[in-house]
Amino acid sequence: MTSFDPAQRNDSLPARITSALYRISQAMNHLLRARGEAAGLSPAQIHALLFLQYARPGVRTIGGLAERLAATYATASGVADALERKQLLRRKPLAEDRRTVTLNLTAKGGREAATVEDVLGEVEAAIASLPEAEQEALQRAAQAIVRRLQAAGHVRVYEMCWGCRFFQREAHPDDPRGPHHCAFVDAPLPVAETYLECPDFVPLNL
Repeated sequence: MTSFDPAQRNDSLPARITSALYRISQAMNHLLRARGEAAGLSPAQIHALLFLQYARPGVRTIGGLAERLAATYATASGVADALERKQLLRRKPLAEDRRTVTLNLTAKGGREAATVEDVLGEVEAAIASLPEAEQEALQRAAQAIVRRLQAAGHVRVYEMCWGCRFFQREAHPDDPRGPHHCAFVDAPLPVAETYLECPDFVPLNL
């Protein structure tokens, strides 16, 4: 069992790798805090901006934001309130169900989201410095770890439709609502939405 005790961490390879991953997560949190301080945003607000920029429209709600932030509904609502005061988002009823209030980036919010796109650039640069074979091995290992954590309910994966087991390409090409189909919600998918992140994503090989 891995612990934070340095002596125990040195006793096994999995423990040393876990420790390294923890340090990488610390670096990511540091980068988010630094970028947030420069932009006048908290790390949670940065995550919210990126979520609203790329998530499927139907999940851009307080509940969806709470899931993405792994936070309570009240905390997510507070993050949305702060962004609304900064004029970075606005609330409006969902067209299909006006009882559901969605969160939408304003033009200013979209510009702000674009400025934090590269917040993890230093981590990416560190990975890019590795030989390609090591990058590929790291990708396979990281994906395997994420899949196991996802199956255990410790992580919610948001990815695009194209690699999802529920995605049915060109299921009804003449349907004006969208040529593709999502078996999870049993509904057509417009092309544009297939390039957005979805919390119902399940990889083909899971």
